[in-house]
Amino acid sequence: MLLDGPHLVSDALAAQLPIELAIVEHEARERSADLAHILDRLEAADVEVVVATAPVMTAVSPVRSRSALVALARRPAASAARLFVSRTDTPSAGSSARGLSVSRPLVVIASDVQDPGNLGAMVRVAEAAGATGLIAAGRSADPFSWKALRGSMGSALRLPILVQSVGDALQTVRAYHCTIVAAVPRDGRTPEGTDLTGPTALLIGGEGGGLSQDLIALSEERVSVPMERSVESLNAAVATAVILYEARRQRHGLALS
Repeated sequence: MLLDGPHLVSDALAAQLPIELAIVEHEARERSADLAHILDRLEAADVEVVVATAPVMTAVSPVRSRSALVALARRPAASAARLFVSRTDTPSAGSSARGLSVSRPLVVIASDVQDPGNLGAMVRVAEAAGATGLIAAGRSADPFSWKALRGSMGSALRLPILVQSVGDALQTVRAYHCTIVAAVPRDGRTPEGTDLTGPTALLIGGEGGGLSQDLIALSEERVSVPMERSVESLNAAVATAVILYEARRQRHGLALS
């Protein structure tokens, strides 16, 4: 996978992912102390670092304003079990929920989310809200493409992610006794009216079409984010954020009661 920019390269080093090659713009080390530190870490990890001219960096960096550092790395290892591992949640500053233990999986199934930026944002909010993993299902974008990686801001290098067919994804979460909760635009329960405290798989549809009626019928619960009638639907990443943070609120409240 292509890591575009110092932030992603630094996150990959922190995640101890094997980096095969890095390319840095000529004289970039002298312009940035942070970049120099990352280059030192790459060299300490025995990663081959190639120095390139500005035109070469323009060619290898896919963003409009080229990055000073790009790298090629192996994708994180994927296994279904990693998506359902218990974790300890670290509370935010000022929170009284010290050492909150989250023992029930909370997995996002992104079904046919074709925009890599949207999928990356979903990965980012999934990690931020405390989900245990994400499955990119069906015709979803590649969660490890450069654009999705940038959208995730490095979360895709840490959050367990699987790529499966929709059918396999449903079988996977059912094998771990998850309740499948389908996000629908209308007529579902509100997020706060939906029990999200147990093992849960949140099923989110792609841009435009959303979830098919067949998929909705396979879910045990339907959830809808309240919105004005003039609005047809929410962005997939926005809907994911609203529902996951309600799940986080419920799980914190349950642990503190």
